[in-house]
Amino acid sequence: MATLMDSILGMVTPETKQALASRLGESPQAVQGGLGTATAATLAGLASKSNDSGFLSQITGFLGGSTGQSLVSSLPSLAATGPTGGVNDLVNRFLPMVFGTQQGQVANAVSQQAGVGSGSGLSLLKMAAPLVLGYLAKLHAAGSLTTSSLGNMLRAEAPSLQSYLPAGLFSSATTAASATAGRAASAVQERVGAVTPGPRWLVPLAILGALLLAWLVIRSMSGPRQPVQSAANVTTTPAPTATAPVDTTARWAALGDMIKLKLPDGSELNVPSRGVEVRLVSYLNDPSAPVSETTWFDFDRLLFDTGQATLQPASQEQLGNIAAILKAYPQVKMRVGGYTDNTGDPASNLQLSEQRANNVMGELTRQGIDPSRIDAKGYGQENPIADNSTDAGRQKNRRISMRVTEKPNAA
Repeated sequence: MATLMDSILGMVTPETKQALASRLGESPQAVQGGLGTATAATLAGLASKSNDSGFLSQITGFLGGSTGQSLVSSLPSLAATGPTGGVNDLVNRFLPMVFGTQQGQVANAVSQQAGVGSGSGLSLLKMAAPLVLGYLAKLHAAGSLTTSSLGNMLRAEAPSLQSYLPAGLFSSATTAASATAGRAASAVQERVGAVTPGPRWLVPLAILGALLLAWLVIRSMSGPRQPVQSAANVTTTPAPTATAPVDTTARWAALGDMIKLKLPDGSELNVPSRGVEVRLVSYLNDPSAPVSETTWFDFDRLLFDTGQATLQPASQEQLGNIAAILKAYPQVKMRVGGYTDNTGDPASNLQLSEQRANNVMGELTRQGIDPSRIDAKGYGQENPIADNSTDAGRQKNRRISMRVTEKPNAA
């Protein structure tokens, strides 16, 4: 019996594979292997969220109408030119939902596994997305795919995907800690159920002990955090020196004292008085402030790995704040833009800026924001806001920004 992987890859004709290889400048054999890895990674990403009914509902929401037929029929052109127009928009919404902050890491893993360039790894991932969505949309149109059956199918497929994937592609310390903590709690719970009846106060005490043990496991596995690079430092230069964390601390301190920011839904955020959250909310509350292609708001407390698209845990506070603001203003839509300075290879800068913007968008959708309300775009070294001939100017140009594209009270 054909697996889900077999059925999806069966839609790739030799002509489609050759067109993709020609566009990427890679061998057909490498492209075939890379497309298999990218497809497996996409299915594994979906399978990792197969118990999340809200996430599955969002995925099935992509599959209605003529999506399946249009995606399948456009595969040859997608292979030759890459996703464009509506398909590109769909792919750029879908991949961050599936991979969140790991999209860049997955693309790099695909390229390494297949032996192709890093740009080709991302392109193969963007080819796998319409492949997977197209096949699922065909099942949906035939009436054989629901939210529940999609979850069941992904869970059944998950074990067979490991043979296609690089070892440990989706593993992380957090995942391991959670699993270990869960096992510890389960073991204690089993012991509670196995003992003979005794004083009733022992049961809550045992549960409390399990929770404490779980917390200790997670804390011990997380370990000390190393200094990280600010989101302002979107660059491929060597790792920052020992003074970099001091600079980051100084920049954050310059944002002012922490204040309470009230939102329309009654919630409050604890934010710096001169932080981007305050400026964004002020703009949203001003009916005379128009939606403009030139009005951008720069994130000021994001941290990435040096030269990578991986968001660091310290970024969660600001990302959570922005997600809370979007929830409080449900009619607002926005674009996330990634920018670099003009140092290094322009194509690499563009790719890194796009990966970082996509990962920020993916994290916002993971926190409950409908993906139809956000899009992401990498601009590379375009649109500098400062002089690239100075260190201070280049630092300002390396940024992740937001632009409101719809607001209900706009003039």
